[in-house]
Amino acid sequence: MPKLHWSLFGRRERPGEQPQRYPESTVKLLRNTSLADRLQQQMQEGWPAGVLFFDIVHFFEFEQLYGEVLAQRVIELLRNALDEKVPDFLPDTEILAVENLWGDDFAVVFVPPGEPNRSRLSDLAVALKVALQHRLNQDVLRVTGQGLELHVGYALLPPRAGGWGNGGLEKRLYAAVREAQQVAKGKLDLETLQLLDEFRGILDRRLITVVYQPVVNLASGTVLGWEALARGPEDSHFRTPDVLFNFAEEAGLLFSLERVCREQALHHLGELAPAQKLFLNIHPRTICDPNFTRGETMQLIRELGLEPYNVVFEITERHNVGDYTVLNRTLEHYRSQGYLVAVDDVGTGYSGLQAIAEIRPNFLKVDMSLVRGVDANPVKRALLETLVSFADKIGSAIIAEGIETRAELVTLLTMGVHYGQGYFLARPAHPKPDLVPEIGQFVGRNCRGCNGYHRSHPIGGLAEPALQVEPSTLVEDVKGMLNDNEPINGVVVVDRLRPVGLIMRHHLDRLLGSHYGVALYYHRAVSQVMDPAPMVVDAETPVAMVAEAAMNREKPKLYDYVIVTRDGSLAGVVSVQKMLDFITRWQIELAKGANPLTGLPGNIAIEREIEIRGGRGESFSLAYADLDHFKSYNDRYGFENGDRLLLLVARLITRAIRRYGRPSDFAGHIGGDDFVIISTPERIERICQAVVRCFKRLVKDFYRDEDRRRGAVHAPDRDGRVKEFPLVAISMGIIDCAGACDARAVAERAAEVKRYAKTVPGSKYVRDRRGQNLTWN
Repeated sequence: MPKLHWSLFGRRERPGEQPQRYPESTVKLLRNTSLADRLQQQMQEGWPAGVLFFDIVHFFEFEQLYGEVLAQRVIELLRNALDEKVPDFLPDTEILAVENLWGDDFAVVFVPPGEPNRSRLSDLAVALKVALQHRLNQDVLRVTGQGLELHVGYALLPPRAGGWGNGGLEKRLYAAVREAQQVAKGKLDLETLQLLDEFRGILDRRLITVVYQPVVNLASGTVLGWEALARGPEDSHFRTPDVLFNFAEEAGLLFSLERVCREQALHHLGELAPAQKLFLNIHPRTICDPNFTRGETMQLIRELGLEPYNVVFEITERHNVGDYTVLNRTLEHYRSQGYLVAVDDVGTGYSGLQAIAEIRPNFLKVDMSLVRGVDANPVKRALLETLVSFADKIGSAIIAEGIETRAELVTLLTMGVHYGQGYFLARPAHPKPDLVPEIGQFVGRNCRGCNGYHRSHPIGGLAEPALQVEPSTLVEDVKGMLNDNEPINGVVVVDRLRPVGLIMRHHLDRLLGSHYGVALYYHRAVSQVMDPAPMVVDAETPVAMVAEAAMNREKPKLYDYVIVTRDGSLAGVVSVQKMLDFITRWQIELAKGANPLTGLPGNIAIEREIEIRGGRGESFSLAYADLDHFKSYNDRYGFENGDRLLLLVARLITRAIRRYGRPSDFAGHIGGDDFVIISTPERIERICQAVVRCFKRLVKDFYRDEDRRRGAVHAPDRDGRVKEFPLVAISMGIIDCAGACDARAVAERAAEVKRYAKTVPGSKYVRDRRGQNLTWN
């Protein structure tokens, strides 16, 4: 039998440092050239190697109690015991190495005799444990008066046709030592080990499938990106993700599993729009793994034509991060390359607020336990509203997970939650599922802040003429054009009137200012240096939607021009600054004229809305609403309760518009108990119907029991005489407008129809149909 190979190496971890034990040790094992060569030969011959692991139970406490000198002596005794006993228990066996891996941890690598199996290895490990403990305690008992116990574990290093190569062999040896260690610690039993072979086969053959679930922008109804979700083979124990990942963590193969999942997610992703994202779930410890930081993900995304800003690492809160210093250092490395970061499972994991404060994520993914039933749970609503406000303040965005009902979605929309994900929006699928058009339209209709002129104003109204060149134009000519047109900061590359690219002044200057930049690019076609995927929008797209999408672009392109088209042809360009200035000016004007009680736009904004729609030649409908017997209610219950009733009307109107109207619909508050709704002719009645129906039901809650039962109140009339008045009702008059309309004439017609409505008792709406009798409901 060859002489046993020994080496003592490894360093003690510093405080706060993640232990990196076996990767270093296995590298040193493989630096034993004869061991590496022999293991490769074993792999090629289709024969496994055996690994045994040994350590001393509670050795750290022993060292603290008896001191480092005696502890080192015990390690030497264990080494001598192994030197003596291993050959006895492995006769006629080729022992490839015996290593002191770290402190009191030892490993033996050998060629198993006969047909290898885990049951025989288990028997060998138990027998060796008894023999080694007896040999070790012969000396230890004499010195300390107490005996020591050993952990013993085992593993097989499986073969692979053609061998593993040095890098692959290192990882396999590391995994085998880890497996043996976990057996020794009692974390893996024989049944688990039998499943381990099946699990490794899944990883080796890349049998992981990936499904994709969209993350939806709740302000526009568009898809922000997709979360990649891993699934095991349908006919295996590991088909569900919970079993798959829990087993991988227990078996010490989490890094390997996540690597396969990342590869599969990227390879099967398909095309992404330039600003769309792929969300990848990453364990906090995985992201700090040296194998992860070698640039494997970067290489994959480059091969697929993606950029780092297309990838979001989701750090799950279900696992304790432990050392944020190491994690933050690693995350900064990825952020500097352009990757984005999300904290997953917010609300269920370890130290949630600390994780958010330390990681400073781009996205906060709220766990479905806080989202399910949010429409009926005021505590959950309060928590989510707080998180939305918090996210806005730290420059992050909320993604609500697990949306499964329409009511949940509507509630999240009204609270201003930024993004959503769940079965109601789309189920996970492969290939990437398209968002059902009805869902996108529903979200767009119901999004918060749908009122306001800036929502309905099309981006085409802000477009300015653009400098344009053909793809074959030389860079030097483009540079000259920009120099001759100093205020203009970009040039659109056009092929037969259709935009195919964009070159911004600052990007071009940075390119030409680089080392050899002029020599490399100055005489090339602009198509070689342009951005081939700029942001292009149709001229009729609302300004606010374009501004929001533009500000969600990756940082290097954040302030690039937005290209505007009509029927696919170039119509002009708009800068982000111009969009934001427009929205800010309108919000200031709106705030000046907004009703101080309800916050709805006032008279000036209402008149302007009518004039703009008329000026564009739109067909629209206007509903004029006020409250019947509101004065008697104020006299009976006071102005404070009267204000509460007016706020109810404002909420009912805005809610009805969100549910049944369009993003461009408008709600205004003239003053007192008078309100205005502007929508399309085909939607206005449904909106009014919803307002009337809800008001009838809810207004009773504003009365005392005796008035509610009587259906009337006693209050003074205009002459001061006390008389009985019915409960407050809402009357709504609808008129239709087509083409140019004068705001004053519209107001007079609407007031006339509303007065007619007030002649009919109860809550109702009336529509003016010229040439027909007035109709009501």
